[in-house]
Amino acid sequence: MKTLLITGGAGFIGSNFIRHMLKEHPDCRIVNFDALTYAGNLENLREAAGNPRYSFIRGDIADAAQVDAAMSRGVDAIVNFAAESHVDRSIDDPGLFVRTNVLGTQVLLDAAKKYRVERYLQISTDEVYGALGAEGLFSEETPLAPNSPYSASKAGADLLVRAYHETYGLNIGITRCSNNYGPWHFPEKLIPLAITNALEDKEIPVYGDGLQVRDWLHVADHCRAIDLVLRRGKSGRIYNIGGNNERTNLRIVKTVLAELGKPETLIKHVKDRPGHDRRYAIDAARITGELGWKPEYTFETGLQATVKWYRENRQWWQNVKSGEYAAYYEKMYGNR
Repeated sequence: MKTLLITGGAGFIGSNFIRHMLKEHPDCRIVNFDALTYAGNLENLREAAGNPRYSFIRGDIADAAQVDAAMSRGVDAIVNFAAESHVDRSIDDPGLFVRTNVLGTQVLLDAAKKYRVERYLQISTDEVYGALGAEGLFSEETPLAPNSPYSASKAGADLLVRAYHETYGLNIGITRCSNNYGPWHFPEKLIPLAITNALEDKEIPVYGDGLQVRDWLHVADHCRAIDLVLRRGKSGRIYNIGGNNERTNLRIVKTVLAELGKPETLIKHVKDRPGHDRRYAIDAARITGELGWKPEYTFETGLQATVKWYRENRQWWQNVKSGEYAAYYEKMYGNR
C-alpha cells in the first residue's frame, strides 16, 4: 500500500503511527489529513515535515468536499484515527462527538467506496464494550455496551464500518485498543496529566476513589499492531490490542510520583464523572495468534521512557497546556 491517507495524524496516536510508517516502510507515502482541533498539533510531526514522502492537508473528515479533494490525489488505503476522544468533553457536548466520530466515519467510508481503496482501517477503542466486573476480559465477540457519549459514538462508527463491508464489500478492519500512553500525549489524559502536573508541583486530580482499572498499552506497541492489521489483517475482522498491564488510576498516579520523586500529597481526589466505567481489560489472543503481535514494552520500562520524554520536552507540553487548554482544565477540575 504505497499511499496512505492518515486522518487525525496530528494527534497523539496518529502522529506516532506516521513516524512509525515513515521509518519502517521506505516505499510508503503518507498524506496526513487533520482538522487541527485542540488535540491536533503539527509540532508532533516537525521531524517529518521535510520528508518528501510526507504531506499535510488541513481538513475535516465530516466535510465530504474536503475529503474528496484529498482522495482525488490518489490513495491506496485509509487509516482513520480522527476522532473526538475525551470522555469528559463528550459529556459536555455530545453532538460534536456524533458529528466527528459517526458522520465523519460515514463520509470517509463513502470516499473509500468511491475511490475503491484497497483497505480501510478504523481505529476504535475498548470503551465500546462498556465496563467489566472484577474478572474477565473483552474479546472481539463481547457485545457492544457503551456507557458514555464518546464510546457510543465510536461504537456507532464501528457498526457503520462493518455495514460497509457487508453491504458494499469494502475491505475493512477495526482495531480496539486499551488505554495508550507515551510521547506526544495530550496532557488532559491521566498519565501525561500526572507527569506534567507533578513536574510543576501542582495537584493531580483523581476521579472518585481512583480505583477504576485500565489496561495500559505503550503507543509504540500499538503502532506496530496497527501496521500488522493494515497489511495482514483479514478483511472484515476486528482485532483487540491490549498491553496486559492492568492498573488502578490511583496506582498509576502514585507510580508516576515515585518515578519523579514527588510526594503523594499532590494527589487530589475530585468528584467522579457520570457513567465512569469501573474496569476495562483486553483479550488480545486473536492478534497474537493470527499476526504474531505482542507488546514489547513492560509497563515499568514504558512509563520510565515516557517520564523521561516529558522531562526532556518541557517546552512542548508547556505550550500545549497554555491558552485554550488552561481554560478547559479550570472548567473541568477547578470546582470539583
